[in-house]
Amino acid sequence: MAGSEQPPAAAGTDGGLGDRSLSQGLSVLVGLALCVTMLGLGCAVELGQLGQQLRRPVGVLLALLGQFVAMPLLAFLLALLFALDEVAAVAVLLCGCCPGGNLSNLMSVLVDGDMNLSIIMTASSTLLALFLMPLCLWVYSRHWINTALVQLLPLGAVSLTLGSTLLPIGLGVLIRYRHPRAADLLVKISLWSLLVTLVILFILTGTMLGPELMAHIPASVYAIAVLMPLAGYALGYGLATVFKMPPHCRRTVSLETGCQNVQLCTAILKLTFPPQLIGSMYMFPLLYALFQSAEAGLFVLAYKMYGRDSYKQEALGEEEDTDISYKKLKEEEVADTSYGTVTAEERSSVPMEPTQTAL
Repeated sequence: MAGSEQPPAAAGTDGGLGDRSLSQGLSVLVGLALCVTMLGLGCAVELGQLGQQLRRPVGVLLALLGQFVAMPLLAFLLALLFALDEVAAVAVLLCGCCPGGNLSNLMSVLVDGDMNLSIIMTASSTLLALFLMPLCLWVYSRHWINTALVQLLPLGAVSLTLGSTLLPIGLGVLIRYRHPRAADLLVKISLWSLLVTLVILFILTGTMLGPELMAHIPASVYAIAVLMPLAGYALGYGLATVFKMPPHCRRTVSLETGCQNVQLCTAILKLTFPPQLIGSMYMFPLLYALFQSAEAGLFVLAYKMYGRDSYKQEALGEEEDTDISYKKLKEEEVADTSYGTVTAEERSSVPMEPTQTAL
């Protein structure tokens, strides 16, 4: 298949990763980062919110459509459009099939989004990924089925990695239930560790791969890393518009759709694929994380500059509607309570007949 040859540096015993101990340290860092992220996600979930979403599962449905219909299809189409080889295609597909990440929760706060919706979408997409992520990988990798990498695609290891995330999520939910203040602190720690870990991973991986191997990453892969999160944001906003959601919910769904769990993607690439096969494509989820953060930052900046006033007017209009409704309700209550009563004026207008006393 054209374009499927590996770069020379990727064909070594360590796939160009250099010192084995540094590679093992990177694996440990990736695993710890994933655990901290999932723990923070669990700490952000409240059981009451879960019950409400189960009764009216709009957030779960949006997570399903955004993360396991729109994004995998988008990744597949981009891989075909740019004629990627099987290694790059698997990395792009894996990132597209991942559930939502914690970055969307942070960005939703900055654009005055619906935090309950954001957290529920992230949590539900993570749970749905246990079954739908391997299914999506199996379906969309059929185009490259005749290649060695796809034939060795470790769907069982992917499912095992996903299953291992349930423990920190469950622990986080328990901490939220028993110790809400500690849960709030852990959520903040997980968000900051997300940013720090991405920077460390980018620096370490770039150092281990070396500039020569970095140069072997095709320009088409860089283009996809730029276009894929941007298209995901647009798809999420359009999806929320179809559901006729209010503007602040549309912003939330947009961020939830475009932001992928890059820690999970990196962990699966690092822990389940042989380095000599995956080569420089270890860098794709980190490139995706870089551009999804930059584009989300531009989204936030544009909102702060141009959209904040409209949000305030919208919120003010909702408060006015609430006040008017409250006044109407009070008037109706007054009317209801006055029914059948006699006012002072009516009492004075009633003719008083003299009573005769029996002698």
